[in-house]
Amino acid sequence: MTALHVSYGPDPDQYAELTLPGSAARAVVVIIHGGYWRAAYDAELGRPLAADLAARGFAAWNLEYRRAGKGGGWPETFEDVCAGIDALAPAAREYDVDLSRVVLLGHSAGGHLAVLAAARTDPHVLPAGVVSSSGVLNLAEAHELGLSDGAVRNFLGCTPEEDPRRYRDADPMHALPLQVPVWALHGEEDSTVPLSSSSSWVDAARASGTRAQLRMIPGDHFAMITPGTKAWDAVVDVVCEAAGIPAV
Repeated sequence: MTALHVSYGPDPDQYAELTLPGSAARAVVVIIHGGYWRAAYDAELGRPLAADLAARGFAAWNLEYRRAGKGGGWPETFEDVCAGIDALAPAAREYDVDLSRVVLLGHSAGGHLAVLAAARTDPHVLPAGVVSSSGVLNLAEAHELGLSDGAVRNFLGCTPEEDPRRYRDADPMHALPLQVPVWALHGEEDSTVPLSSSSSWVDAARASGTRAQLRMIPGDHFAMITPGTKAWDAVVDVVCEAAGIPAV
């Protein structure tokens, strides 16, 4: 199965890979990989998911972006994700892809980026829903816990005391309410991102009037990005729910 390489900017990491099914797509899934926003992790994490989704009848848009340590950080990483999602619109016209059912699927730090992107008021591509898989949705908590050896400080380039505005702007806890429904999934055995990262955001989202729900799924942090696991099958079921189509 061949993925089409589509650039959305001049940097080598500003691209997406479009993987198409053999017939008309049931829906489109924008895959936003995780890796705590660090340069060491790239779109390779999303390629197995894209192939599996295409085999199930979805079009997959596996999004790469500049990461901290390689031209990214805040706000460049987030700006890339927004531009990369918007670039799906001209690509869809070129490759005849229906964008009436688009789901943003973000894992870990990708969940953080997906939820923030869904808060935009002027997107070129309007998602039907967001699926966050063990997303880092409470940035202040993640910083306080020092997750992944200070990943939040590395991403934002400062401490909350040095630039509180930056921490607020980058935190999904402060991007509410959303007009797009969000499914916050979390692995029952996840020891990489704490459950509170998802649950505290869902509580705040509901209080703001946002349609949000927390779902526990089997497995650890990485099972949900490993096709062939029960965790990944559970993720796909929720993607179908977010797209408003029958499960596969």
